[in-house]
Amino acid sequence: MPIDVTTLDLTTRRFAPLTLLGVATLLSATGNGIVVVALPWLVLEQTGRATDAAIVAGAGTVPLLLASLLTGTVVDRFGRRRTALVSDALSALSVAAVPVLAATVGLSVPLLAVLAALGAVFDPAGISARESMLPAATRAAGWSLDRANSLYEANYNLAYLIGPGIGGVLIAAVGPVNTLWVTSACFVLSLVTLTFLRLEHAGRPDRSTRPASLWAGTLEGMQFVWRDRLLRTLALVDMVIVALFLPIESVLLPTYFTGMDAPSLLGWVMMSVSVGGLVGALAYGAFASRLRRRTLMLVAVTVLGAATIGMAFLPSLWVLVLLGTLIGLAYGPVGPIVNWAMQTRSPEHMRGRVVGVMTSTAYAAGPAGILVAGPLIDSTGVRTTFFALALPMVGVAAVCFALPVLRELDPDAESRSPYRP
Repeated sequence: MPIDVTTLDLTTRRFAPLTLLGVATLLSATGNGIVVVALPWLVLEQTGRATDAAIVAGAGTVPLLLASLLTGTVVDRFGRRRTALVSDALSALSVAAVPVLAATVGLSVPLLAVLAALGAVFDPAGISARESMLPAATRAAGWSLDRANSLYEANYNLAYLIGPGIGGVLIAAVGPVNTLWVTSACFVLSLVTLTFLRLEHAGRPDRSTRPASLWAGTLEGMQFVWRDRLLRTLALVDMVIVALFLPIESVLLPTYFTGMDAPSLLGWVMMSVSVGGLVGALAYGAFASRLRRRTLMLVAVTVLGAATIGMAFLPSLWVLVLLGTLIGLAYGPVGPIVNWAMQTRSPEHMRGRVVGVMTSTAYAAGPAGILVAGPLIDSTGVRTTFFALALPMVGVAAVCFALPVLRELDPDAESRSPYRP
């Protein structure tokens, strides 16, 4: 049977934006996944102090709050594709600076903290820009938002599966400094991919819809999110979870496995969370029409609390891997659900700002958690600190069960959204 060339060409064009956006996201997130392992390992290799690793990790998260708030306005003012391109270029340069300076003037904890902070300033712009382009790419492909969000978040989990795994292997093979060259290359390839992207609403917005100024636009985004009960609740819940779980990934686990001199084992545990998240996100896309979003949220926070407590006992490697997989599996649908809430409750011309504000709340409490975790590890040990972070997660789950606003996540609330794409 002959192939209909015209149909094949139309199908290719239809899925091209979603494919290019997915590839660029995968490459960028993979680079960040490598950094999550390589940078703390580099610090611990030099000083052996968890507090120093926490300082560098904290320096990499502190700028994220302000940067995320402002870059959403940048996206809405200067355009989504342009912002993503500039973000990838600057991220590549900031990461490449680490091996360059290591070979010239040498590295220190303060210098690494500055470089981590510099790199963190650029990432949120790219994240907000790519996220804001997703609804248009979804429409071009003729997919539902649930299906597209499922694959988009699965893409992130795949990246954080590949990134830490590659990072752990490369650290063992060539050292943490040279490993960062691979991260820089990931950002460059993401930039190249985005140069081929052509998409509705990806260019510079119309003058009448642009934010009047950086600060005015940011304030508008914050007010919009705060006035929307569902977005406000999701943002606050995410803040608490990030504050508790980010130190586990950034400081606790690296400290534990550094003491064992086993970077590859750290990679296995980090990868297990991403494997579970990948499967969970894909499963959500396949069964979204039969599931209730609120139920999935409650399952996610409950499993997260229980599994993290299990991890705090520091069991054998394979038990840690199993618990990490369970966390990822249960929490995999949360990203697509939050994306759906942002996309269906925000107008097109404000989507960058809404995404930026929601993303910034995820970073708001992270630095505090990291900076508390480092000294706590040095004074009380890894296990005690683990329990201090894990137990409050059970409280988060209990609070979520008592929040009636989460019922608006279910399909019968969609008709009340004035901005459904």
